[in-house]
Amino acid sequence: MSGSISNRLRAGVARLPRPVGILLFLLTEVLLAEGGSLSAAVALAATAAAGSALVACSVISARCAAPVPRTRVRTAMRDREKRTAFLSQRDPDAKGRRRPRAPGHALLTAA
Repeated sequence: MSGSISNRLRAGVARLPRPVGILLFLLTEVLLAEGGSLSAAVALAATAAAGSALVACSVISARCAAPVPRTRVRTAMRDREKRTAFLSQRDPDAKGRRRPRAPGHALLTAA
């Protein structure tokens, strides 16, 4: 199983630089043809290389992460529901529930 995963990762990483290389080639030609300086082309190439490296790392890490089983998600939701600090008010007049307090008299305040 791990052999097939590593083969798929290698194939995915091998496919990634081709479009990026073509895009860099075209953008470099456009920058140089439009009168842009060589430093602008180098800056663009460095930015594109850093971006493609970031994308490649995120794709590899996303594929390597184990998926969370659905039973664990259900259990986590059930645990969170048990930890809530309030009672659900689906039936406020149910047996055993106290009646809400009536509004009291206004307090005398210093005027």
